[in-house]
Amino acid sequence: MDTSLGNSGNNIAAEPKEESESFVNLKNARVEEQRKVMEMIQKEKFCPFCPEHVSKSRLKPVIKQGKYWHIRENQWPYKNTRVHLIIICNTHVEKLSEVCPEASKEFLELAEWTENEYQISGGAIGLRFGDIHQNGGTVLHLHAHIIAADITNRDDPNYQPVRLRVG
Repeated sequence: MDTSLGNSGNNIAAEPKEESESFVNLKNARVEEQRKVMEMIQKEKFCPFCPEHVSKSRLKPVIKQGKYWHIRENQWPYKNTRVHLIIICNTHVEKLSEVCPEASKEFLELAEWTENEYQISGGAIGLRFGDIHQNGGTVLHLHAHIIAADITNRDDPNYQPVRLRVG
C-alpha cells in the first residue's frame, strides 16, 4: 500500500536529509523533560513522529486517526492553553509541497472536527514545515498545532497570551 503524500507517488524515507544532523532541535525545547526526551531522540537518530518510532517517543495516545494524519494531545503544551493538540502527518514529510490534495483536504476536515469536538470558539493553527532552525519547531516532520487559549480574565494584569515561536 502506497502511503506517500506527495505527487510523485514515492514513499518518503524516514532518514534525515544529508544537511540535517537530527530530527529534533534542542534549542526550541521549552521544559527539561522535553529536552531529555529530545536528547535521547537525537542520540538514537530517529523521527519521533514517524509511526515506527512512536513507542520510543513518549507521545500521548492518538485521539483521532485519518488516512494521512492523526491527532494527539501535545505532550508539552504551550503555557496558557486550554486546548493544545497536534495534527501529525502519518508519513515522514517535511515540506508542504510533499502533500497531495487529498491529504490537504483531510487536514482541514480534522481541524474542523477538533474545533467542534473541543468547542473552540476561537483559536489558532500553527503549521510547522521545513527547516526546524527557521520554523521554531522541535521536530523535523510536518505537523500542526491546534491551540485554544485559556482566557479566564483578560483584564487580569498577570494575563499572558499563548506564544507560538517562529524563527
